[in-house]
Amino acid sequence: MQASYTHCTVLLNEAVEALHIQPDGHYIDATFGRGGHARLILSRLSPLGRLTVFDKDPQAIEVAQALASADARVAVRHEGFKALAELPAASADGILMDLGVSSPQLDDPTRGFSFRHDGPLDMRMDPTRGMSVAEWLADANIAQMAEVIREYGEERFAPQIAKAIDRRRQERGPVRTTAELAEIVAGAVKTREPGKDPATRTFQALRIFINAELEELQQALSASLRVLRPGGWLVVISFHSLEDRITKQFMAQHAKAAYDRRAPFAAPRPTLLEQVRRVMPSEAEVAANPRARSAVMRVACRTSAPVEGRP
Repeated sequence: MQASYTHCTVLLNEAVEALHIQPDGHYIDATFGRGGHARLILSRLSPLGRLTVFDKDPQAIEVAQALASADARVAVRHEGFKALAELPAASADGILMDLGVSSPQLDDPTRGFSFRHDGPLDMRMDPTRGMSVAEWLADANIAQMAEVIREYGEERFAPQIAKAIDRRRQERGPVRTTAELAEIVAGAVKTREPGKDPATRTFQALRIFINAELEELQQALSASLRVLRPGGWLVVISFHSLEDRITKQFMAQHAKAAYDRRAPFAAPRPTLLEQVRRVMPSEAEVAANPRARSAVMRVACRTSAPVEGRP
């Protein structure tokens, strides 16, 4: 029997309000998770409205399929949100992306996402596909490990951690569990911010890398410009600086006219996004759900005609 893990949806009301729900519209929850945002969106839709949900996680898909079996307005896709590019142009009135890892994934030791619970070192959003972190660490060289931990975890001790992992492999064999990796990192990281576990940045880096999260975010953001109808809303919730930086730069880039320097007298490319703004969790939400403290929500409205081209 599958264990039950609770999930408290971050910025629930703020995100759905930012979508400016039209009752007969089509909305996309690009990261279904356990369906907190999706259920609130459905409560705002008429019988003619539609909701398409995406997720890589098989456990999340089970929840989504149960919802779809009870509500014909819901369509489920067991895919990452880069598959937004497969949807028809100008077919959505709003897109929501709630990035990162969910509480059930963190709290389930068998998924290997957290250094707080010992379990297999996996970290795949979809454990039926691709390579686990343990498999990657078994073969990666010191330079590769250091680059991933530095670039995706913003970890200044990345070379020391990579060397410590390599020493462990030579002395005792591959790193196979979350507790083993956390112990190695703790021995290599000599100082850390008060209240922050030494393994935090390394676990973040390996999770982002093994799931190609930043690359997928970039692809999904680009696809959103084509899929959103004029006047449709894009809402993105990030939980660390790398995701938020990509989202912020993407929105800023498309919220201003672009000039072709090779053709200085040509008309500028029109702005594709407007009304860009940032929303943070309230003090009350952070007090009730500490995992909300790092959340940043960015919102933008699609302008002009949809981007042409094939999916």
